[in-house]
Amino acid sequence: MSVMIQNRLSSVVLAIAILGQSLVTGLKAQDNTVTGTASDTSASPAKSSIHSFYGGTGYGNNLLYLGTTMSQDNGFGYASVSYGLADKLYLSATGYTVGNFSPFMAFYSLGASFSHTLNSWFDISTSLSRYNVASSLRDTLFSNFTYADATLGFDWRILYSKISAGGLFAGGGQFYLQTRHSRYFETPSFAREKAFFSFDPYINLLWGTMVTAETAGGVTETTVSPGYRPWRNSQNSTTRYTESFGLTEIDFGVPVAFSYDFFTFEVEPGYVFPLYSTEGTSGTKGFLLLATLFFRIF
Repeated sequence: MSVMIQNRLSSVVLAIAILGQSLVTGLKAQDNTVTGTASDTSASPAKSSIHSFYGGTGYGNNLLYLGTTMSQDNGFGYASVSYGLADKLYLSATGYTVGNFSPFMAFYSLGASFSHTLNSWFDISTSLSRYNVASSLRDTLFSNFTYADATLGFDWRILYSKISAGGLFAGGGQFYLQTRHSRYFETPSFAREKAFFSFDPYINLLWGTMVTAETAGGVTETTVSPGYRPWRNSQNSTTRYTESFGLTEIDFGVPVAFSYDFFTFEVEPGYVFPLYSTEGTSGTKGFLLLATLFFRIF
């Protein structure tokens, strides 16, 4: 989600996008899955039209973004549309529904991204996303926020690496840093050269603000500081809080996609390993699963 130019990342982020990626990243990936290109050297480039338009829908068991759960450990669904210009500029809009919560569209996001490949081993990109939640759910899910990032991508032939620096703005500001390492590959085409399977296993490391809480009884706990659900709201006079910046999470995933002509269906199992205490926080750990269907309209 995530924050991100690799032409074949996981199909979605759902602002999450999932496991810390942004939705715009996923929409960028959708275009190149359909056209059959990849930013690493495992696939050859293919030409596409200047204008493109996509639709997508998906479901996951939990919506994780920047180290915390936006769906409060509930299943979620989404529907999105995206417009692409010259395979560089993408504009997207996405609506999300969260199980056990109403209204039906719990929140929505608007995103924009721009990417440019400098040569066969180096690329750059930037993205901007805005998330608005229904007013009745702002005290339960999260508050409205904006996230922006810039990313450098490096193709090492056998591995593709990204370094992404981003800022989240929701009243105050918060800085994040991510590094992602993946290897995209695909099977030979079949069904009259219109179908293929692709894989993009990855490991993602997320750095952010962590909070150490020390109670009057001497109990110390380190947890994550969700930028869109400020921890300061829960402060009390008997607990002392200190902030530090460090590695907050490591996550793994193996997106597996089937592409045929104008559509792609992808299943992405993943595992999140937080480096903080998840007790009493909106963080999450363990197994995640996302299923996505996206298609090119023109």
